[in-house]
Amino acid sequence: MTKNVTEKPDTRREVEREAAVCRELFEKKTRDYGTSWRVLRLPSLTDQIFIKASRIRSVQETGENKVGDDVRGEFVAMVNYAVMALVQQQLEGGNEPMELPLDMAMELYNKKLNATLELMLAKNHDYGEAWRQMRVSSMVDLILMKLMRIKQIEDNNGKTLVSEGVEGGYMDIINYSLFCLVRLNDGNE
Repeated sequence: MTKNVTEKPDTRREVEREAAVCRELFEKKTRDYGTSWRVLRLPSLTDQIFIKASRIRSVQETGENKVGDDVRGEFVAMVNYAVMALVQQQLEGGNEPMELPLDMAMELYNKKLNATLELMLAKNHDYGEAWRQMRVSSMVDLILMKLMRIKQIEDNNGKTLVSEGVEGGYMDIINYSLFCLVRLNDGNE
C-alpha cells in the first residue's frame, strides 16, 4: 500500500490496529492456556523477549528463515510478553492467584497496554515521528539494547543509580515492536 506523500500518517490508528492484533492473540491464548504464564518470573519473561528479538536479528542478518514462521509473529509475541511482564511486576507480592479469570487478565492487559500506548503517543509527538525514518533492523537493535539493560537491572536486584527501571524498558520494547509491525505493514524491511 503506497501512501500519498502529502497524507499525514495517523499513528494512533496504525499502532492501535497492530495492538488489536496482539490483544486478540493474547485473549485467544488465555482462553486456550489460562494464565499459565504467571508462573514465569520477570527474568524468564525478559529472556523470552530476548529469544524473539534474537531470532528476528538472526533472520535479518542471514536472510534465512529455517523455521518458516513470519517475523511479524515474533514482534507480536514481544508485545505480549512485555505486557505480561508489566502485569507480573504489578502483581508481585500480591495475593492474586496464579490462574486469573479471563476478564481480570484482559483488564490488566488492557490497562498496561493502554498506558504504554499513551506514553508512546506523547513521545512520538516530541520526537516528531522519527521512528518512521528508522530501519526495522535498527529498532530490533534498540529492543536488544533495552533487554540487555533490563537484564543488568534484574541482575542488580532492581537497583539503579540514575536509570529508569525495568518498567520503562518493557514499555519501550512494546512501542518499538508496534512501530516495527506498522513499518512491516507498510512494506519496509
